[in-house]
Amino acid sequence: MQPRNMSMSGVVDLAAVKAAGEAKAKAEQTRAESARQGGPAAVPASSLVIDVNEAGFENDVLQRSAEVPVVIDFWAEWCEPCKQLGPLLERLAHEYNGRFLLAKVDVDANQMLMQQFGIQGIPAVFAVVAGQALPLFQGAAPEAQIRQTLDQLIQVGEERFGLTGIAVDPSAAGEPAQAAAPAPPGPYDSLLEAAALALDANDFAGAVQAYKNVLSDDPANTEAKLGLAQAELLSRVGATDPQKVRTEAAEKPADADAQMAAADLDLVGGHVEDAFGRLVETVRRTFGDDRDRVRLRLLDLFEVIGPEDPRVGAARTALARVLF
Repeated sequence: MQPRNMSMSGVVDLAAVKAAGEAKAKAEQTRAESARQGGPAAVPASSLVIDVNEAGFENDVLQRSAEVPVVIDFWAEWCEPCKQLGPLLERLAHEYNGRFLLAKVDVDANQMLMQQFGIQGIPAVFAVVAGQALPLFQGAAPEAQIRQTLDQLIQVGEERFGLTGIAVDPSAAGEPAQAAAPAPPGPYDSLLEAAALALDANDFAGAVQAYKNVLSDDPANTEAKLGLAQAELLSRVGATDPQKVRTEAAEKPADADAQMAAADLDLVGGHVEDAFGRLVETVRRTFGDDRDRVRLRLLDLFEVIGPEDPRVGAARTALARVLF
């Protein structure tokens, strides 16, 4: 499952993106014009990561997306997960060396862009390819999954639009000194990558165990906590009959197990507020052990979505009202 956006494949299925003829024609026209002018000039490595605002969005993102996929990182200074994800994306932009551009958008200063993209929580990462916008993921994500998403994005850009990236001039002024030297792997990178691969292969039990192995040594590891919540959710959903779950939930509104199973389906289907609302209402209707089990399941689903998401904040407030 792709973190935060409830895709069941492990990453957004970019192969399913519909390539609009108009956007493809525009991309081809841009490349043809560039070829007539002697080809695109190499850019300094420092230009692989740019700050974008509403006024420059058309030139910096839409027009550039006819040459190279543009990845957009929506962030804010107060967002703690953004401080982890942002540097990782910047490092990958330099490592991929012109195969994609990274555009950073401060949502506090660019509310209109946030609304146009339908951003409901940050960090949120989108891409624009040949003028077409598509969601990649929301919230913190393991590096292995981010790399896989980027690889799929680049593949779509090449196969559907012929976008082969831009040339980078390593000698140009302004290149970050650390751009050519990737950060050393962290102590749990191999375990996290193995867990992500297991998740993509639908080996949910293997992913759960791998994430637990990390958390046994590092209980505060953000990637492992997120991955574990996702793996457990998908494991539960994969063992159910969706139609039966929906029927039982409709017939048994106060049954804790029926409502928790339905909430899992809601969340995986992208109906986040429905999932939260269902469990808050079930907490209100139940007592004792059942109430506590439902409350804990709701906290697990909060972990999947991420504490910075405003829907989590609203649901926490609603939960507090029914508990106290």
